[in-house]
Amino acid sequence: MTDQVVPDSEHRGLVARLPQLPRDLAQLARFDRPIGWWLLFWPCVFGVWLAGAGPQFALLGCLLLGSIAMRGAGCVYNDIVDADLDRKVARTAARPVASGRVSNRLAWTWLGALCLVGLVVLLQLRFEAQAVALLSLALVAAYPFMKRITWWPQAWLGLVFNWGLLVGWSELRFDHWPAIAAIYAGCMAWVIGYDTIYALQDREDDALVGIKSSALALGKRVHAGVAAFYGAAVILWALGVWLYRPDPVALAALIPVGMHLGWQVATLDPADPDNPLARFRSNRMAGALMAAACFIIGNAGA
Repeated sequence: MTDQVVPDSEHRGLVARLPQLPRDLAQLARFDRPIGWWLLFWPCVFGVWLAGAGPQFALLGCLLLGSIAMRGAGCVYNDIVDADLDRKVARTAARPVASGRVSNRLAWTWLGALCLVGLVVLLQLRFEAQAVALLSLALVAAYPFMKRITWWPQAWLGLVFNWGLLVGWSELRFDHWPAIAAIYAGCMAWVIGYDTIYALQDREDDALVGIKSSALALGKRVHAGVAAFYGAAVILWALGVWLYRPDPVALAALIPVGMHLGWQVATLDPADPDNPLARFRSNRMAGALMAAACFIIGNAGA
């Protein structure tokens, strides 16, 4: 068990070369699975680039560090809370806390260290952005319990994972909130879609141990469900863009990301064990395409 790497790790070789304790801590914070912090970081980019203040590379570097640290902290917290459930699911049974390789005390210490990095990043922001960021803490704390309460924990994840959009926007501007609310809602629909795809990997185990998910709720209608959420994402993004900049050229900037999400739906195959994970990971490109659209929309008139 001690040599096992989390099954959906993206860097088996790198993680496998680490000594046991650093390897376990890296896995606990999901450093071997960067797709998570990319998906947390991209909404930060959306907010910054929509603001129309140029590339803002220094700010984005700060937010990237915060995304890596806080995504890691969230994963550690999630694994502490979910240890008993993780032991019952094949894909998660080897996680460091669930397997007993990392004690709860060490996990809490590691969580504190990652939060300290997040605090350093928070202190670099202006007061308005700090206040907005702190408002997310209750949502983050409640998320691991949602899979026990609702069939749609992905909706709660959508609230949490897109908070960086509001933080990035608040760092540079504090207006156009109807437009930002529509874009945030679109991002929520995007998260529900891609996390439903991710949850396809665990449907059988989740059903056995009583974990709720949108993939189980949708059942055989998962294709239609993902298509509906991705379609809602594009429509809400378009509404937000129109409220912010009523220009057909600005709307056209959303075409590449819309086409990419359509490709995901068209090629999704729940029966193929590798397909859902590959489609889920492809949302790193979806985020990049949406970020490019935000830069064009935000800076077109600058």
